[in-house]
Amino acid sequence: MSNAFSKVPVAINEPVKPYAKGSPERISVLAEYKKLYNQAPIDIPMYIGTEQIFTNNKKVLSPPHEHKKILGHSNFGEAKHVELAIEAALNAKTAWAKLPWEERAAIFLRAADLLAGPFRDRMNAATMLAQSKNVFQAEIDAACEMIDFFRFNVQYMSQIYKEQPESLPGMWNRLQYRPLEGFVFAITPFNFTSIAANLCAAPAMMGNVVIWKPSDTQIYSAQVIMDLFKAAGLPDGVINMVTVDGPIAGDIIFKHKEFAGLHFTGSTGVFRALWKQIGENLSHYRSYPRIVGETGGKDFIMAHGSSNPEVVAAAMVRGAFEFQGQKCSAASRVYVAKSIWPAVKDSYVAQVNSITVGAPDDTSHFVNAVIDEKSFDKIAAYISYCAAQSDAEIITGGTFDKSVGYFIQPTTVVTSNPKFRTLCEEIFGPVLTVFVYEDADFEKTLHLIDQTSEYALTGSIIAQDRYAIHMATELLENAAGNFYINDKPTGAVVGQQPFGGARGSGTNDKAGAAMNLLRWVSARTIKETFVPPTHFEYPFLEK
Repeated sequence: MSNAFSKVPVAINEPVKPYAKGSPERISVLAEYKKLYNQAPIDIPMYIGTEQIFTNNKKVLSPPHEHKKILGHSNFGEAKHVELAIEAALNAKTAWAKLPWEERAAIFLRAADLLAGPFRDRMNAATMLAQSKNVFQAEIDAACEMIDFFRFNVQYMSQIYKEQPESLPGMWNRLQYRPLEGFVFAITPFNFTSIAANLCAAPAMMGNVVIWKPSDTQIYSAQVIMDLFKAAGLPDGVINMVTVDGPIAGDIIFKHKEFAGLHFTGSTGVFRALWKQIGENLSHYRSYPRIVGETGGKDFIMAHGSSNPEVVAAAMVRGAFEFQGQKCSAASRVYVAKSIWPAVKDSYVAQVNSITVGAPDDTSHFVNAVIDEKSFDKIAAYISYCAAQSDAEIITGGTFDKSVGYFIQPTTVVTSNPKFRTLCEEIFGPVLTVFVYEDADFEKTLHLIDQTSEYALTGSIIAQDRYAIHMATELLENAAGNFYINDKPTGAVVGQQPFGGARGSGTNDKAGAAMNLLRWVSARTIKETFVPPTHFEYPFLEK
């Protein structure tokens, strides 16, 4: 048995490949995309313990950009499958929790290297194909961010375990970081493959066992994640992937005595409903569950009159329309000083009008399809609403077509109403709303930004005037958990900008930081006295 104090490899962010024309990585990933596209439809099971479970309830998996194409089917389960998953997780718990942390670390470090190498093209191509991400967005998400989560979390885990209390002479104080007592339920979104992997991997890394419910529209790449975990040596039962309707899973999991925590990314409404359901069942649980959630956003850009109009325009385009605005951090409202608006508008409209929309296998397309018909219809309804309002003008896009794929042109709405509907409500699509303010109203507009939305996820200030930057940073202190100066409000990097927001945007437990991992352990203090007393009396008792 090793008694060394192991030092993990220093985590370094995975370099992002540029996928330039003619580059080996571009040729390779497009070949993998074509291979996946042309292969026979696949049948994706649930992964429960040692079993891969297939059912008669098959659901079609299709690319959002070509919804008549069948990539395969997912197998949807019933209540009994959730119960089987809980049983498998709890059966795996003792051995997994007792495994030395170095062994757990090795599994996820290996997963990172496998993803950086032989799994990279498959993970990226699956994300491009089934979630309609362009090649660069897939690279920064499905490859680089997932690799970073694994490597940096291993480093954070070792730092946590090293954090120990002081000991006075005659005693030895220790902290034991125990896994939670029970199992963790991970509910993950469609929009980031890396988030799907991290929400189940982070608790598992700390010795927990997990029931994982991926989004119905991310199951195709979820299978690749499970294959990656298997290849890295993750024992059966540690992470169990179930594909069931949410209410069915919740009805069983949130009433189970061994439910120990929820790791969630999704809508604010769903998160609040789950929290309420957990609260109603508190008396059933062995311990108070840990609840970690990252939810919605109504993310902003504030452009001061001193800012460079072209910088503002580029931040607007990238912030709003990368991955079709389907990022919880995506810029969806912009406040621009009147003095620079004409120049910003000219540059911005020219850039947006140069964007092409289409399938991701044509890498010239900056924008691809939104995730499904439900999302398409919701976004289209917002655009139609804007087109009918007297206090709003659509200056780019405004059209949409779902005959082949769920394509929506990058749409920009300019409104004179500071409380206009699309300045307040989360849309989660390629729609950006602009409000032009009087330069003299800069401070007033900062208060408006802070008060307009229930969310507080990301935001940015673009300015050359340092006093303006300082004022915005101070007055918007609680308006964004990730705040950017002279940049778009997207693109947080693991190890550099820990991600999360407060208010209606979640619990701000910062994925990609040690503080998130601390949520998945329960500390035990151990005090050992070397020479204990033999009588109760203290010196003060002497007469």
